Amino acid sequence: MADRVIPTRTNLMVLIGLLALTLATTLIARVDLGAWHLPVALAIAAAKTLLITLYFMHLRWSPGLLGLMALGAVLWLAILLGGSMDDYATRVWLLPLGR
Repeated sequence: MADRVIPTRTNLMVLIGLLALTLATTLIARVDLGAWHLPVALAIAAAKTLLITLYFMHLRWSPGLLGLMALGAVLWLAILLGGSMDDYATRVWLLPLGR
């Protein structure tokens, strides 16, 4: 399988996008958004993750099965994190009443 050559302009545009999102992350950290702080930070992080996986991991030009496997890995990570958070959230139920 021949490696796809990505133009330098594309890599520079992705770099500029990642730098802009990193700047947005640092600027948003200084602003009090209240309850919106976490969703905005996670949206910026998801955008950076999407850029990295699509361009630097070459998922944009890979066969569909490889993208499906990457999506499955993200789903599995979500299941593991959900199980961990479920365990953490319900630990207080196991404490004796005297505490």
